[in-house]
Amino acid sequence: MLKPEPLTKEAFTPFGDVIEAENREYFMINNGSTRRYHKLATTQVDEGSGVIINIFQATPLSYPLHIMMLERHPRGSQAFMPLLGNDYLVVVAPPGEAPDPGSIRAFHVKGSQGVNYHQGVWHHPVLALTPNDQFLVVDREGAGNNCDEFFFSEQIRVILAPNF
Repeated sequence: MLKPEPLTKEAFTPFGDVIEAENREYFMINNGSTRRYHKLATTQVDEGSGVIINIFQATPLSYPLHIMMLERHPRGSQAFMPLLGNDYLVVVAPPGEAPDPGSIRAFHVKGSQGVNYHQGVWHHPVLALTPNDQFLVVDREGAGNNCDEFFFSEQIRVILAPNF
């Protein structure tokens, strides 16, 4: 069983980038009226592909969640940034031919944090905790399949942390 842990830059590094301003370096722009937190994540796309921006609207699933599948994007990274400031969950596993159930991790993500899944990282589709939640999603567009799905023969259970 998995228990979501708080999302930190250090804990999430094997899977991608944490997008947040807290404790990050910045420089001033616009005549000193704006802090620019520069290059918090880098998009990854294969040659000939483009980067697009979407909005996803998600509904919470039933918890405790029985994880039946994970997906990955072999041709590009995928970033999620909450638009309404609500906490959410992410479930990830390192890149590989198939996700290793023993390497799966779950994170409780603050509504002020975004995540950028690196190319090929296994992850669960968006896990909203609030009805009709919205996420700005930076994704790859181009030829070829960019979504592999892996279905587990046994369910993996996520237990929500008591601070939810």
